[in-house]
Amino acid sequence: MKEWIGATKASFRRWKNAAKWSEPEFVGHADEEEDTDYEICTVTAARVESGGGRAPLSSGSNKTEETFTVDDAVEAFGFGKFQVKMCLFTGLSWIADVMEIMLISVLGPQLHCEWRLHNFQVALITSVVFIGMIIGSPLWGYISDNYGRRVGLVMSMCWIFYFSLLTAFAPVYSWVLLLRGIVGFGMGGVHLSLGLLSEFLPVKSRGICLVLTGIFWAAGAVLEVLLAMWIMPTLGWRWLVILSTIPTGIFLCFCFWMPESPRFDVVMGRRERAVATLTRMAKDNSKTMPMGKLIVHKQCTHGQFKDLFTPHYRKTTLLLWLIGFTYSFCYYGMILMTTDLFNAGESCGASRGADIELHCSLECKYLTSADYENLLWTTIAELPGILGLIVLIDCIGRKKTMALCFFMFSLCILPLWACIGRTAVTIFVFIARAFILGGFQAFYVYISEAYPTENRSFAMGTANAMGKVGGLITPFIAQVLLRTSMYPTLTLAVFCGCSLLAALACLILPIETSGKPLQETKLK
Repeated sequence: MKEWIGATKASFRRWKNAAKWSEPEFVGHADEEEDTDYEICTVTAARVESGGGRAPLSSGSNKTEETFTVDDAVEAFGFGKFQVKMCLFTGLSWIADVMEIMLISVLGPQLHCEWRLHNFQVALITSVVFIGMIIGSPLWGYISDNYGRRVGLVMSMCWIFYFSLLTAFAPVYSWVLLLRGIVGFGMGGVHLSLGLLSEFLPVKSRGICLVLTGIFWAAGAVLEVLLAMWIMPTLGWRWLVILSTIPTGIFLCFCFWMPESPRFDVVMGRRERAVATLTRMAKDNSKTMPMGKLIVHKQCTHGQFKDLFTPHYRKTTLLLWLIGFTYSFCYYGMILMTTDLFNAGESCGASRGADIELHCSLECKYLTSADYENLLWTTIAELPGILGLIVLIDCIGRKKTMALCFFMFSLCILPLWACIGRTAVTIFVFIARAFILGGFQAFYVYISEAYPTENRSFAMGTANAMGKVGGLITPFIAQVLLRTSMYPTLTLAVFCGCSLLAALACLILPIETSGKPLQETKLK
């Protein structure tokens, strides 16, 4: 059959006040006559064989079916009651995560004194947690990309709850070491909550909302310090471990409400489930569902390591690994060396002109009420860091925000090189922690936007794992190296150099994700 390459023309009369409608693939031209109630229209329809570009002339009854995407629906629903509930669930998981982290900074000095541990044994308690995170983060990310965000997050929270409770009954140091490592494996999956939340948020509110989840992180850190101030002097560390699992338990009690991401269902080809979740979102936000049929992007592969190193993502992946490493290294380092910096601030003035006194590695010092108060104030510093980031994240973009936070962190730790006293140390540590946590949140916002749905959780997992390598190393810098010198000059130089290098890495990231919709499928 010969291909139709010509064009068919037809003229007809149309009333001027008739309702306007358009037919796909038609090109119309109107020659309006004066003093008449109608116009003469000439319609041209290009015809080619079905294998060609244009479709044959069709009747008005066969209009193209309306369709919409998850992005269309999420943007139409906006930010409402549904997103608020999702933020609360994400916040509970962050509170649980940070309380387990802050628990280490309190548990270490206590066990150091009770069980007469060496400094390297105390540092090892922190390191095994990060070893568990390094192993767990990619695995939880793979589970999330292949079996669901909700499945991965709930499983990881169950894991944390069970093994954290067992830690309270550990009879000896080796059991604490083993159980904290297993808890760390579960903590490697908590980052999935941010990826899940990001997939329910419209573009305009995504950056601010993901940053605001950092308030839960800061609140959890403050809660752990207050709990330690109340529990440690009376009931001891075992009760502190038990009570620190309360947020995790609350999350698990209400997790049945938490839905699966419609973006995940779409790339898995589960249109009905995605529509059901979107309908639920519309109801909670008092909106109506878009007309038409939901478009699916079914993919056969999910959570593949090779997809992180395609030409489009290779540079982004490597730079984000470096940035994630530095954030964890600096953030957890500041947490772990805060109490030692306080002690150095008190003793440096008295030590001027005096001989350096050698200390035994078994010598210990229980945390006092003054230590807890200063730890509390520096932890509260994370709240203004989050609030300041809300202004920056959308105004100057994700990349510049992260770079600025790294630069200001390095600037704030420079005065700590001098002997400035406990009060000044508290102020500068306060500001430094505000900036490094703000940048940490911006990092998670960026990485949740930089990768497609089919690979988003695995990408976050691998970057999180690289970050925890920094957390693994930092105890030996922030605790062991810090205590080998009279004042922490070398230690602070390491943190300052790393943060400046990471600031440069932020600026040379290939893309700025601010204001862009989330991708569903990967770019080659």
